[in-house]
Order: sequence, then C-alpha cells, then structure tokens
Amino acid sequence: MKRLMPRLLMSLVLPTVLNVSAQGLSFLDILDRPARPQPDTRLAYGDAPQQFGELWLPKGNGPHPVVLMIHGGCWQSSLPGPELLAFQADALRSAGVAVWSISYRRVGHAGGGYPGTFDDVARGTDRLRVLAQRYPLDLKRLVATGHSAGGHLALWAAARPRITTGPLKAEAPLPIPAVVAVAGIPDLDYASRNKICGASVDQLLGGAPTAARLQDTSPLALLPLHLPQTLMQGTKDRIVPAAASDDYRAKAAASGDKIEVLNLDDAGHFELIAPWTPAGRRVVERIRQALP
Repeated sequence: MKRLMPRLLMSLVLPTVLNVSAQGLSFLDILDRPARPQPDTRLAYGDAPQQFGELWLPKGNGPHPVVLMIHGGCWQSSLPGPELLAFQADALRSAGVAVWSISYRRVGHAGGGYPGTFDDVARGTDRLRVLAQRYPLDLKRLVATGHSAGGHLALWAAARPRITTGPLKAEAPLPIPAVVAVAGIPDLDYASRNKICGASVDQLLGGAPTAARLQDTSPLALLPLHLPQTLMQGTKDRIVPAAASDDYRAKAAASGDKIEVLNLDDAGHFELIAPWTPAGRRVVERIRQALP
C-alpha cells in the first residue's frame, strides 16, 4: 500500500495542476512504459536527497558532447523528477551524446522554492566541471535542455551570467552555448497571471512575482542571453500553450538573440519527451543539432 501512495497522490493532484485529461499522452503513460532505461551512474552534488544527477554515458572513449537535462513538474515536489526523462536521456545516449540529468529541491521539499531551487540548478550545472575531470565529457560541446518547468530552468541556467545582484549572482557560472527549451515556461510573470501550473509560480517565488524577484529568476527579464535558443512546442499542448512564449520570443529577437520556434503538429505536452513518438524523435534530433 505504501508503494501505491505516491502514484495515488499524483493521480489526485495532477489533474488540477496539469490538466492531463486534455493530452493525448499523459505522464503516467511514460512512467508506466515497460523497461524504463537506467543511467550509468547517479552522483550527488549536495547533501539533500534531491541534490543529485544521473549521468548517461554513450559507448566509446569520447570525449562526448554533453546535454544538461532538467526535468519539469511545475517546480513541485509531488510530481515526477528525472525518471520522467529517462527515455529521452537514453535516446540521446544511444545517439552518442552524454547526458547529465539533474534533480533539485522543489516546492514542498525542505529548502525548495526561492532561492533553493535555483541554487540547486546552479550547483548541479556547475558540477559538470568536476565530472569532466573524471569522465570523457566535452564541455565545449554542451547544450542545456529541459521540459516544461525544466525548460524555464534550462534557460535560466544559461542566463546566469546576466544576474548582477542578489543571492543568485555567481562569480563564474558554467558557460552554456545553446538551449533547447521543450514546452518551456520562459516568462514567469505570464505564467503566474495565467495560472500555468496553477499557483506554482507564486509558490516558487514566495509570492506573486515582483519586478525585483523576476529580475533574477525569469529568463524574459534576463534577455539578451547572447546564445542560440530553440523553443519547441506541441500545437495541442494545453498545459503550457504557445502563447506562454510569445513575449519572450519577440523580446529575444528584438534584442539580437538568435531564437528559433518549432511548433510540432498533433503533439501535446508529453509527446515531446516520448522519443517513440514523431514529436519526441524530433526533439531528440533538434537537441543533437543544437550541440556546438
């Protein structure tokens, strides 16, 4: 019975947050798919249970190009973590790309929310420098990607050099040459006003977004990023609609950033991370193409 409780809780909570009934493919279809692949190793980057990453290494001596992968789940502790991206990580590994898929503290975890969630993503990202001393990783060929809330965090990780004040300012963040945000949430103010993920944005930020809080957390406020960005969106996604990226896309282009928007027909929110679907295969292909 104890093993069934997390799944029961998700089945009760998620429809109110994710509107899963509107999607062709649900997150449970991915979690329940047989023979879920496993990473080569799991490594901690901190002391909290959620502060770890999964390293997926392709065959061969390398050095391998690297994908920094960040899971979504509305920044909420009750929703799935890196396990939801296991099939996508394995598809990239099979294509000769190493994947560092990080977990992080979320709303509901001790220390989650602002600034802890962002601190964890920063620490998990920068840990790649340490991993590259032990594993055959080519950090010059690096792309960050994330799904849903993870798309927000992937863009934020790349935007960290733009943070000039506050607790999230870093002296030497790991440079990220490119980002592929998959059903991402690049504008936290829009997401809060339109209740994307319900009240999750306000919970993440500790209240309704203010200009000061958005300044170091919302990718829109941190533009220009001075790196190529790809936004991938399912045309039937009712969880994170395409309009969630409209202002970001326009401002990024106006600032001189190279930005590409790819709308995938007949795809909802979760097809994009299911590499056995046409949309999921396209996402894997685009991530590989984005590698420098």
